[in-house]
This record gives sequence, structure tokens and C-alpha cells, in this order.
Amino acid sequence: MTVLLIFALAILVAAIVPGPDFAMVVRNTVMSGRASGMWTAVGIGLGVSVWVVAASVGMAALLAASAIAFAVVKFAGAAYLVYLGIRSIRTAIKERRTPTAEIELDRGMSRWEAFRSGLLCNVLNPKAVVFFPALMPQFISSGSDWALIGELAAVAMAVCAVWFLTLAGLIGLMRRVLDRPRVRSWLTGVTGAIMVALGVRVAAG
Repeated sequence: MTVLLIFALAILVAAIVPGPDFAMVVRNTVMSGRASGMWTAVGIGLGVSVWVVAASVGMAALLAASAIAFAVVKFAGAAYLVYLGIRSIRTAIKERRTPTAEIELDRGMSRWEAFRSGLLCNVLNPKAVVFFPALMPQFISSGSDWALIGELAAVAMAVCAVWFLTLAGLIGLMRRVLDRPRVRSWLTGVTGAIMVALGVRVAAG
């Protein structure tokens, strides 16, 4: 029990630090509402559990050891962040140029799209390639203890999902303010710029 608690705290600290996952939840919640942000959080939680399993059985360590594989993950993740960031900026610019009365709030993001964006954002995060192989040996000695791996993966998913669900919920509470077209377009543009900056940083790192 103590091991799981310490592991949960380690995952929580890593999740709280603002990064691509944080930006993705904010982006999707601002653009498409609290439900989209929450499905994004679930996708991120699943992504974290995938990394826990991968690191436990050595796959993440192999990725970290292979320069080519690491570069593929890094640039794919960077490209995905930049792509979504540019889309957000273009949406913000379009809304800024549209008369307020003609702006329609976008609630068109499906649950699958929100979930997928969270999952891909986490799975394609190259920092995870380094973080999880360094973290997991502290809690598991071999990749054969599937019961423990399953418990750790479940804890990691739950902790991340709860944290980002809470974040989406808090942003959702400000819906009346965020749904004002000009406020929404400004936040969408800022979030997009942050995601582009994160993508560039990932690619250059």
C-alpha cells in the first residue's frame, strides 16, 4: 500500500507540472466545452498507463536507447503539438475577424476526438521515454510481475485522469466567461501559441 501511495504521489507531481498534457486539456475545454476536456483527461490517463506497462517490460528503455526510435517519437510528438497549436491560432484569428453576433461556439469535437487527442499527446511525449524508464525500476524489479504492473498502471491512470478531470471541471466552471466569443478566441489563441512553443521546444530538446 505504501509503495502504491508513493508511486501515486510521484505520478501526481509529474502530472501537475504544466506541459503538453496540461495545454491539451485547456485547449479542448476552451474550444469545445468541459465534456471534451474530460474525455481528453481520460485519454491522457490511458496514455500514462501505456507508458507504465511499456517501461516495466523494457520497451520504453529500448526506445530511449535507440537514437532513431527516440527521434521518431520526439518529432512526431512535436509535429502533433505544432499542428494542433496552429489550428487553434487559426481558429482564434478567424473568430477575431468575425462579428461577435456571427460567431458560433464550436461544440463539435466528438468524445473520440477529444479522447484521441489526449492519448496521442501523452503517448507521443518524448519526455515520457526518459521519465518512465527512470521511475519504474524504483517500484518493480522485473517485467514479469504482471499483477504489480497492472496495479501501478491502474494507479497512474487514475491519478492522471482525476487530476486532469479536475482541471477540465475547474475550467468548465468558468464557462459563462469563456463562452464570451472574444474571451474564448483570445484564450484559444494563447493556448495555441503555447502548444506551438512546446512543440518547438520538444523538437529542439
